[in-house]
Amino acid sequence: MVVDDHPMWREGVARDLAEAGHQVVATSGEGRQAIRVAPAARPDVVVLDLQLPDISGVAVIRGLRAALPQVRVLMLSASGEPESVLEAVKAGATGYLVKSAAPAEFLDAVRRTAAGEPVFTPGLAGLVLGEYRRLAAGGGDRAAARPDAAPRLTERETEVLRLVAKGLSYRQIAERLELSHRTVQNHVQNTLGKLQLHNRVELTRYAIERGLD
Repeated sequence: MVVDDHPMWREGVARDLAEAGHQVVATSGEGRQAIRVAPAARPDVVVLDLQLPDISGVAVIRGLRAALPQVRVLMLSASGEPESVLEAVKAGATGYLVKSAAPAEFLDAVRRTAAGEPVFTPGLAGLVLGEYRRLAAGGGDRAAARPDAAPRLTERETEVLRLVAKGLSYRQIAERLELSHRTVQNHVQNTLGKLQLHNRVELTRYAIERGLD
């Protein structure tokens, strides 16, 4: 699903996605409309502009996640300001890409977002991890506050989680552990389920708070 208030940009992104083999189930130029349409369209990934005419992209993320908890949101914005990035990620965005990205970079970001990988414009990943480390140092997370309540992970799940926290992609983790890409995905999905988390961004924060990075 593509959400952007500029018709030419919105149609161009939808066309690029369709030509790359992705099914575009809906497009929208307004945030509230996107939130209304999403439950019926059931997109796996929403490509979302930060600045919309009616409500903010951050508000749209919250609305989408409330309606579809498993949806993955890739922000595609002209702004690369740290505050904007952190607000989007805290609201539940899986990734954040600036609009100056090359088409091939954008399509790769969509593919990785669909797989649950956090995707950020170069230079922004370190910013997000740094903020999570700052938050972890101050405590306050529900899992950190109840360490005895944490579900038990297998040795392999913990190993994969540690590499996720270091920012490695599924492919890099698979190569390092000599596993298949699919096996790594399965370990991540099992870990998400056990910890009741929604995406790799939340998983990374959990790992940092547990000192697994």
